Amino acid sequence: MVSLDPFANATKQVNDACDVLGIKDKGLREYLATPNKVLRIKIPVRMDNGQIRNFIGFRSQHNNDRGPYKGGIRYFNPEGGVEYMEREVMALSSWMTWKCAIVDIPLGGGKGGIYVNPKTEKLSDGEMERLTRGFAYKIFEIIGPGKDIPAPDVYTTGREMTQIMDTFSKLNGNVYAPGVITGKPISMGGSLARNVATGLGVAYCVREAAKAIKLNLKGAKVVLQGFGNASTFAGEYLEKMGAKVIAASDSKGSISIPNGAKVSKLLEFKEKNKTVVGFPGSKKISTEELLTTKCDVLVPGALENQINAKIANNLKCKIIAEAANGPTLPEADPIIFKKNILVIPDILANSGGVCISYLEWVQNNMGYYWSFDEVANKMEGNITKGFKDAYALAKKHKIDMRRATMALAVGRVVEAFNQKGIWP
Repeated sequence: MVSLDPFANATKQVNDACDVLGIKDKGLREYLATPNKVLRIKIPVRMDNGQIRNFIGFRSQHNNDRGPYKGGIRYFNPEGGVEYMEREVMALSSWMTWKCAIVDIPLGGGKGGIYVNPKTEKLSDGEMERLTRGFAYKIFEIIGPGKDIPAPDVYTTGREMTQIMDTFSKLNGNVYAPGVITGKPISMGGSLARNVATGLGVAYCVREAAKAIKLNLKGAKVVLQGFGNASTFAGEYLEKMGAKVIAASDSKGSISIPNGAKVSKLLEFKEKNKTVVGFPGSKKISTEELLTTKCDVLVPGALENQINAKIANNLKCKIIAEAANGPTLPEADPIIFKKNILVIPDILANSGGVCISYLEWVQNNMGYYWSFDEVANKMEGNITKGFKDAYALAKKHKIDMRRATMALAVGRVVEAFNQKGIWP
């Protein structure tokens, strides 16, 4: 059974990795699992009706042994309430540490957010800006290009990132500091390839996985669960590698397309009809039927907790590339491993975003900007190396890729920790 506490799950993954690496020191295990700092703040905002509303915000800084903290800022109100969100932010900051370490970029893990849902609460642009700048003011002292570099996440965009950068600069004596945050618009120091980063990273991972199991991607059948940014770009780039999409889904339902369909045509249909359901030549199917469709590559790119033990037993794919965060329940992992299905876990598969964030930060700090191809090629190098290193570790220890990626990441952080020593 999955714990309802995301931070408990994150801690268990760290301990599992320590088991693989033979780390027995309880103090070191606790150090690796626990955030260095968790800031909880109150943000008073004058709403459009003239009344004051107090919002609760967080910033969790998990580990900076390999470099400054890095991680998104989300505006969200999970069902578990404020206390749950704090544990969720702590867990997400932990996963960011490991995600950066897997692709070997010199950053640590951070995460933050405000307990609010601007979509359902319909905050005005003015209220959003006052909230964002108020949050930036409260975290000003703990962020910076060499301290902690936030980025967009759930319900935040380049607009909010620009407002945080501007607020930071004003509080810092009007010193222009684009490297304080990533995910900015191109005109404000953002990086090319940002919009395709996650999907392209998924495609790179699938390409390497196909090589590892000797699967020819030309003619390979792909199933896309979810039709958002990550899945659609993953589908487009896998098409360029010769694969074809035979099933897809969005929030309105799932479809099977026996003869395959171009992602561009699916996107065109969805834009017009607000769903992929009803696409010409398709058949509506259930979510379970979608996930268990016979295919070569399954890309879960929708919500978490989609693949349970029952679905795992009925999977008919060769590769699972987790474009979404946490789509597979822990109960399913041993079943999938026994079926010899190669899983590319989320912290590796969807690491394209943090790779581009890192490259944006590098460009900001040196004041020199690369072309789309240069950025994509640099990201490809990081992700390809991350996959190969994790796959080699999985083979060495005869474990699944989820445990291997975590062990790889934890091992790299431990190496940095040991090099630095404890001070004071």
